[in-house]
Formats: sequence, C-alpha cells, structure tokens
Amino acid sequence: MQARTVFLCRLLGSYCVLIGLAMLLRGDDTARTVALLLHDAPLMYVVGVFTLLAGLAMVVAHNVWHGPARAIVVTVTGWLAAVKGLLFLVLPAPLEAAWFYDALHYEQMARVYALVALALGAYLLLGALRPARA
Repeated sequence: MQARTVFLCRLLGSYCVLIGLAMLLRGDDTARTVALLLHDAPLMYVVGVFTLLAGLAMVVAHNVWHGPARAIVVTVTGWLAAVKGLLFLVLPAPLEAAWFYDALHYEQMARVYALVALALGAYLLLGALRPARA
C-alpha cells in the first residue's frame, strides 16, 4: 500500500475505534447528545464546515478507486464525509434531525453504529499495521 493510504488507514482506523468505544461507553448519552446537536443549527453549521473540510482533504489527497480494498474504503469514506458535510451546511436542522432519527433509526441503533465504527476501525488499523509483503 502507498504511504498515504497507510497513513489514512491508521488515522481513520484510530478515529473509528476511539469513537466506537466512546459511543459504547457513553451508552444512551450518545443518542441524547446527537439529538441535542442536531437541533442546534449554528453548531450543525460548524460541524458541517469541519466535516466537509475533512472529507475534501481526504478526497483531494486520496482519490484512489483501485488497489487494495482498504484504499477504496478510505476514498469512499472521504467522499461520504464530504457529502455529509455539505448536507449539514445546506439542509435545515429539522430535516437533518428527521433523517438521523427516522431514516437511520439512530436512537434505537446507536450501539449497532458503534460496533460498525469499531469493526471498520479495526479493519483499517490492522491492515495498516500489518507489515507489507515483499
């Protein structure tokens, strides 16, 4: 894997593992915190700016659609972050809240999302930390 892919796998993998653990440890507080966040339009704007920035940084630095699956996962994650950030900037807060709570069933599925984050993080981290084959 390219050095940039390894770096981004380590970065995203660490982030996902830590976020997943925090979500599991905080339990129901996570769903309540997200609900409060989604109803705060100025804060959602700031979150959108930073999410869009992070997503665009990944897309510009790593727009790879071939090679190892991890490389493609990094690229897809970057595009998803960019789109999510843009949606946070343009959609009204009530629509965002409805999408998270109705379409994604976030409150009921918070632990499942935490486990998905942990699994994705472990996949990226373990792949990036494994020595390259000669």
